[in-house]
Amino acid sequence: MSKEIETFIKWVEESENIVFFGGAGVSTESGIPDFRSVDGLYNQKYDYPPETILSHSFYIRKPEEFFKFYREKMIFTDAKPSITHSKLSELEKKGKLKGVITQNIDGLHQKAGNKHVVELHGSVLRNYCEKCGCFYGLQYILNSDNIPICKCGGKVKPDVVLYEEGLNSDNISEAVRLIREADVLIVGGTSLGVYPAAGLIDYYNGNKLILVNKTPTPYDKRANLLIHDGLGDVFANV
Repeated sequence: MSKEIETFIKWVEESENIVFFGGAGVSTESGIPDFRSVDGLYNQKYDYPPETILSHSFYIRKPEEFFKFYREKMIFTDAKPSITHSKLSELEKKGKLKGVITQNIDGLHQKAGNKHVVELHGSVLRNYCEKCGCFYGLQYILNSDNIPICKCGGKVKPDVVLYEEGLNSDNISEAVRLIREADVLIVGGTSLGVYPAAGLIDYYNGNKLILVNKTPTPYDKRANLLIHDGLGDVFANV
């Protein structure tokens, strides 16, 4: 076992106020592809770039093409929580983990058992009518043809944050609170290149910032503990 892993375990065991901030790398171990890796969505070929399809303006202009891509590439009904999801749930049940802040939209943290999850970018499990506000589950989207329509006639939109849309202010406030109050902040599976989410780390006041990511991030030099490894390989030791 490496010295970094030993330190990771020690800090986790000693702390009663841990916060986890995670990105796509948390769910790649569950079989959900990320966006920016070699095999990620951004490196696959479509009629339009994924970042264009997943923008608010594209959703408005070409909703049928948006929903075709969304159903094919953004929803993974068979995905199961990874070892990282499971270990984070265990830490919360022990009272050590105070919250999970995630950039993912797959709902796997809740599926693993975590209760306090701040979903910065929303969730595929929730959908709402843009006209009357009525909420719908995931199956409504999957079972709809082309554009999902509410019983009132309005268009049903996934409760996810698209490009060009702002983050929910309540979620931002809660994420800031958790990070400010954290003793240990574990940041994992994220390139920390997407703002404003990545900037939340600036609110951390402690001296136990742990970065776990396979590739370098812009925040590596600020980490008190840097581990370039897969999340599952690290959390398997907890």
